[in-house]
Amino acid sequence: MSKLQGKVALVTGASKGIGASIAKELAANGAAVAVNYSSSAEGANKVVAEIKAAGGNAIAVQANVADPATIPGLIATVVKELGPIDVLVNNAGVYEFSPLEAITPDHFHKQFNLNVLGLLLTTQAAVASFAKTGGSIINIGSVVGQMAAPQGSVYSATKGAVDSITVSLSKELGPRGIRVNSLNPGLIITEGAHSAGIVGSDFETNAVAGTPLGRAGQPKDVATVAAFLASDDAAWLTGQTIYASGGFRM
Repeated sequence: MSKLQGKVALVTGASKGIGASIAKELAANGAAVAVNYSSSAEGANKVVAEIKAAGGNAIAVQANVADPATIPGLIATVVKELGPIDVLVNNAGVYEFSPLEAITPDHFHKQFNLNVLGLLLTTQAAVASFAKTGGSIINIGSVVGQMAAPQGSVYSATKGAVDSITVSLSKELGPRGIRVNSLNPGLIITEGAHSAGIVGSDFETNAVAGTPLGRAGQPKDVATVAAFLASDDAAWLTGQTIYASGGFRM
């Protein structure tokens, strides 16, 4: 039997990149998956179609988790369509880099509202609809949360906050049988990495040079770890920060 058979999973920001790969991996392991998206219905529907073509069960659900008003409807739809939630993957996020002199309130709030507040409020709403048996929350962080890069002070701060939130919530939710862990990728080759000009750049070259396994990561490198953390194989893991980075250290 697949290790997530009978489980319901919600993956935020799952229309592309790491989120899409996690959604497909959880479905491949038996979970019914809600593929959340903010603006790319086409991308989310493609992920759902791929899951169904492989024999899985998935739905696409629109909500911008940076907007608190959309979160209750997101959770209600998932529960109505698929059942009580067992696994929440807080993947939705945004990154922007800026030197100190160019930081603005908009730059700050755009990232904190999604990467931190959105994560907290989505978790708050989801936990109220979790299965009685508990479950698993996986917060997608980043290596820069602890190994901050130049011109990334705001983004790195959001991911450092995610790591702290993970520890706090693991202690708060543990008595309810809900495990909370951070999954922190290094450089992953996604659509976003291409559009940001990272692929083929000196940034990529330097990151690979600092990665003991000698390559940039792929979304599936993160997705397989997420499936492990979602499953009972990780039943004794909570409050942990897991680096899916090929050993990368800045």
